[in-house]
Amino acid sequence: MTSSNRRVDVQAFIDEQRFSPFQWTILILCFLVVAADGFDTAAIGFIAPSLVQQWGISRSSLGPVMSAALVGLGIGALAAGPFADRVGRKTVLVLSVFFFGIWSLAAARASSIESLTVLRFFTGLGLGAAMPNAVTLMSEYAPARIRAMAVNAMFCGFSCGLAIGGLASAWLIPHFGWPGVLVAGGVGPIALTVLLILLLPESAQFLAVRRQADQRIARILQRIAPHLSLDGCRFVAQEDRGAHATKADTVTHASDAKERGGPGTRAQWALAVVLSSRYRFGTLMLWLAYFMGLLIYYLLTNWLPTLFKDTGFSSEKAALMTSLFPLGGVLGNLCVGWIMDRFVGHRVVALTYVLVGLLVLLVGQGVGHHIWLGTLIFLTGTVATSAVTSMSALAASFYPTHARATGVAWMLGVGRIGGVAGALVGAALMGLGWQFGAVFSLLCVPAVIAASGVYLMMRRVPDDKSASERTVAAIAVK
Repeated sequence: MTSSNRRVDVQAFIDEQRFSPFQWTILILCFLVVAADGFDTAAIGFIAPSLVQQWGISRSSLGPVMSAALVGLGIGALAAGPFADRVGRKTVLVLSVFFFGIWSLAAARASSIESLTVLRFFTGLGLGAAMPNAVTLMSEYAPARIRAMAVNAMFCGFSCGLAIGGLASAWLIPHFGWPGVLVAGGVGPIALTVLLILLLPESAQFLAVRRQADQRIARILQRIAPHLSLDGCRFVAQEDRGAHATKADTVTHASDAKERGGPGTRAQWALAVVLSSRYRFGTLMLWLAYFMGLLIYYLLTNWLPTLFKDTGFSSEKAALMTSLFPLGGVLGNLCVGWIMDRFVGHRVVALTYVLVGLLVLLVGQGVGHHIWLGTLIFLTGTVATSAVTSMSALAASFYPTHARATGVAWMLGVGRIGGVAGALVGAALMGLGWQFGAVFSLLCVPAVIAASGVYLMMRRVPDDKSASERTVAAIAVK
């Protein structure tokens, strides 16, 4: 049977197929991008005690250095999202990974707080641009039935990157000093750039929305389903309805070319969609929740080594104990993603933030018992990492294709301000002499706020009845 002149919905096609080796390749590449991101993001926290000792500076003076990369992360994400919705996910992802690798290498040669701060800022620009595009690309190649789990599995790379950073720092710093950590964080991304250029495809959904060559899309989708003939097919993008859509909604919307890919749609400013009356309240709640989640996450990521050292741990043991925090996120990401694919996603994430609040209170009471403390740090990292990670999967399902990269990127960008706040709040608390238990107990407050924001995000999203009326059965390509 010929497939000539058939109209094929890209997302419906992906949903109907098994998760192929080609999609596993995309998952692994995005995993490595996020792992490199995690390593470089946390590097400053692991080298902080060495900087204090070698440069003879106070702990509180490291606040600007720790927050510099996070400021860059925010700016990079805000700029990269709209750019990726115009020129493509792959182009921006490749450039951003190369960019933060180069600047991490440069930061290894810093000789003062001021120069390190500037170089970490430039590193952050690349880090911020990489993350949202990895999220968007993975979400657009994952079948709807496992999308949250696929995105969260990709995000396990961030936890692995943090854990590897802790283990590597415990060996690199005694042998090569603190610059060795930043050198390792630069060489890896530069090497990864070559693999991305050779193996990573552009998003087929993006190409369909932008009315790109059908032959290029056919070649990409043929790698997902080699047994099907796609010659002569015309490819369209699904009329997305956001996070409130059910599994039954993952079918082709046979709207005409004007609705799907006409000039008006292509010219629409993606940010205007993100801030439109339909999405505005949910967008603000996503921003609030992600801000609070990152405040918790980066305060702990940046200051745990110092907090542990203040309680009597050596530098090596402090780094190893801190590595337990992100390590638990691998299991948490997979579990929460699996649950999100089967239940109401935003309620699952809200409950996860509630668990974060309960666990930080328990950690604050367990300082004197090392085994108990290590167990609680692992569990706290499990739920805190998975809560923050799942926000990206939630945002990717909340926005339509033509605004997805912008929606995800702006949530990540605005939320990064919370990461900056976490680094600065940590510095302020250290300067005030706050101890381990008090710092953890305080973190219960942002956890509760984040849970409330995620729970409320869907309250004002109206049902898209017009889209529902246009829904038709998916096209089977044989």
